[in-house]
Formats: sequence, C-alpha cells, structure tokens
Amino acid sequence: MNMEYELPPLPEYKLRPLEPLVPGLPDTWLQAILLIVAYWAVSGFFYLIDEMDWFPQYRLHTPEEITKRNRVSKWEVFRDVIYQQIIQTAFALLLGVLDPPAMTGKENYDIAVWAQRLRMAQHAIPSVLAMVGLDSRGIAQKVEGTYPTLSSVLAGGVYNEYRYDQTSGCSGALVPGFADWEVLAAKAIYHLGVPALQFAAAVTFIDTWQYFWHRAMHMNKWLYTKFHSRHHRLYVPYAFGALYNTLAEGFVLDTLGAGLAYLVTGMTCRQAMVLFTGSTIKTVDDHCGYALPFDPLQHLTSNNAAYHDIHHQSWGIKSNFSQPFFTFWDRLLNTKFKGDTSLRYERDRLAMARRDEMAKKDAVKVEEPVAQSVELAPPFEGEDAGESTGGEGTTSEGRVLRRSPRKRSAPAPAQNNTSFVAPIKELRSRMQSSVHGRASGVMMESSH
Repeated sequence: MNMEYELPPLPEYKLRPLEPLVPGLPDTWLQAILLIVAYWAVSGFFYLIDEMDWFPQYRLHTPEEITKRNRVSKWEVFRDVIYQQIIQTAFALLLGVLDPPAMTGKENYDIAVWAQRLRMAQHAIPSVLAMVGLDSRGIAQKVEGTYPTLSSVLAGGVYNEYRYDQTSGCSGALVPGFADWEVLAAKAIYHLGVPALQFAAAVTFIDTWQYFWHRAMHMNKWLYTKFHSRHHRLYVPYAFGALYNTLAEGFVLDTLGAGLAYLVTGMTCRQAMVLFTGSTIKTVDDHCGYALPFDPLQHLTSNNAAYHDIHHQSWGIKSNFSQPFFTFWDRLLNTKFKGDTSLRYERDRLAMARRDEMAKKDAVKVEEPVAQSVELAPPFEGEDAGESTGGEGTTSEGRVLRRSPRKRSAPAPAQNNTSFVAPIKELRSRMQSSVHGRASGVMMESSH
C-alpha cells in the first residue's frame, strides 16, 4: 500500500463486566420486569379512563358492546394474560442465561474501526470521480487553501494528521491520526446509525413473522380453531386483552418472534429492553379501544387501534393482519381492508340494539305470572265443556282446557259438614272414572 494511504492504528482495549442499570438487579431480570410493568401500566391507564368514562367521544365501541358482544369474561382474560407473562418471563431469563455476560471497555476501539472504514472509503473517491471525467486530485489542490478538509477527502483521504502512539516504546512513535470529522462521524455511526439499523431490522422481522403466522392462522381452519379463535372471543378489544391467546399462539407469535428478532439482529440486552418494552406498549395500545388524538402511538404509524379493531369485527376478520408496528405487508399483499367502516360499525350497533330489544321482550314474557294454571283433560262426567272452562277453555283443535279449581274467582258457598261430604265422594268418583276410564284417550290425543 502507498505510504500516503497508511491507516491510523486501532487503540488497545480491556474488557470488564458491564454494571447493571439498577445496582443489584441483573439487566436480564430488569428487562423481564419492564415488560410486565409496561403492560399493566398502559392497560391500567386505559382501564381507568374506561371506568371513569373519560373521553367517551373517542371510544371505538360503547361500554354495552364490550359487555354484550365479547364471549369471554374479563377475569378469564386477566388469568390467561398472567399465564402468558409467566412464559414470557421464563423465556427472557433463558435468553439471559444463554447470552454471554455483557462487557464494556471496547467502545473506543469499535469507533476507531468505523473511522478506519471511513478512511478506506475515501481512498476510492479519485477512482469513482475519474469514471465521470473529474480530476479529484486536481480539484483538491485548488481548494486546499480554503477548504483543507474537503481537499483531503477529494485527494483520497490524505491527511496531515499525526499523533504519538504511546504503545510503541517509551517515547512513542509518530503515527497517522484520524481527522476530527472522521471521529465524529464514526461516533454517530456507532451510537446512532448501527442501533437504528438494528431496530429497523428487528421491527421488520417482527412484523414479517407476525403477519405470516397471523394470516396462516386465519387461512387454515385447523390453526384457527385450535389456536387463534380464542383471541377472537374479543369482538370488542380492550387494552389488557392484548395478550389474550392460547399459550401456544402467544409463545409462537409474540415471545418466540421477538426473541428471534433480538438474536438475528445482534442486539444487546439493553437494546432488547427498549425493543420489547416498546413492542409491548404498542400491542396494548393497538387493543385499547380508543382513538385518542393526543396518543402519539395512534399517529406514529397507520397500524393503530382503529386499524386493528377492524380485524376483530366479523366483516373485517380476513383483513388487516399486520401487527404490531407497520402495515406494509397488508398493502403489498392486498389484505388491507377497503370500504366504509362507519356504515358497518353502525349496522353492528343497530343489530345489537335489536337483539337487546328482542331479549327484553322474551324476558318479559318469561317473567309474566301465569294467569291460570291449565292442563289438557276431559271434562267431568255430566258437565258441559263450556261450563268446566268458563266458556274460554276450548282450543282450535277442540281440546278442552280445565282450569285449576284454585284459580276460580267466585268464592265457594258456605256449606255444613253434611253437605260437604257428598261433593267429596262425587269428586272421588269422577277422578277414578276419568283416570281409569278415559286416560288412554287423553294420551292418544296428546301424542299428535
């Protein structure tokens, strides 16, 4: 290599264990705790405004819809979410055990590596500009007096920056150094650029993972019935129902997908804290049931509570599969719901109102006291059918309805003991005659 292209040397480093953010509490435990705290803190906020009936104008559904349309109680939802969080916590701790201990002390070395890469990239500038007919070295000489840094860049990364390397003997050796802008750019890449790319890759991975699993669970009847239908017992989602799933679905879609995104992108434990906590908050917010104008997560992307609520309706269940961050897969694969949602929501509310009205009418009919106890029976011997029923007991089929004697409104006339015994004997005779002599006729008639 030409001496003018000699790279500045990399600094030495010494690794040491990274101190936890909270003294005495390992970062892996802190990460697991943050997920639970974030979930219930955000859920608690939305539960409070729901119970206090704050901001009712921003509800996606009425409280009556939550009570009447959902097919699972809030207690069952709470219980299943706790089960999910136990699994999530165990998985997070397992990842912490498998990961090597977090170390520090190498940051300056890594920044210098990026500065070297920037210097090597400058070496290609003269060749690239020559392809379009520009003499970069000639231009560098012209601007050297006024723009020395630009001149060095155009010259292919030739700088007059030198420093003493204390690692090369007692007095040190004079070695090339990095330009100030190279160090600043390398720090920006290390502290901002690389983490941003990692987060973008992780978010894309999670969205892709969840979209295709989620869609498969709707397209495949067995997967839907066996795993995903449980989540759709919530026709009207609410915040703490975000993780209401079967244990298998919750592990595959949420826990495993996020864990793989963390491993594939090479994130640190502290980066994972931000990713997982943010993902948890976003998932809860997408199920909150409110379109609050001051909620930043409702405006960060188009995948918000209103978007995901469509998927929970019977008319939108085969659309809007994307979650939890963006909607690009729905747009690319044409599964984004198209149509007027306001009319469909209004139709659902009217249908629920009609069902409620019918249920009230049925309840009134059931609760009305029976005016008279009736039964199918032949009239007493010697009695006219009209007399035994008060003139109102015959049906359209000619059968006779005998009223219960206790329901007769006319008081019985006063009788002495002698006059009372005879009717009793006569009644006994009639009953024996009715049961033994005509029961078969009654049974044959009732079987039609």
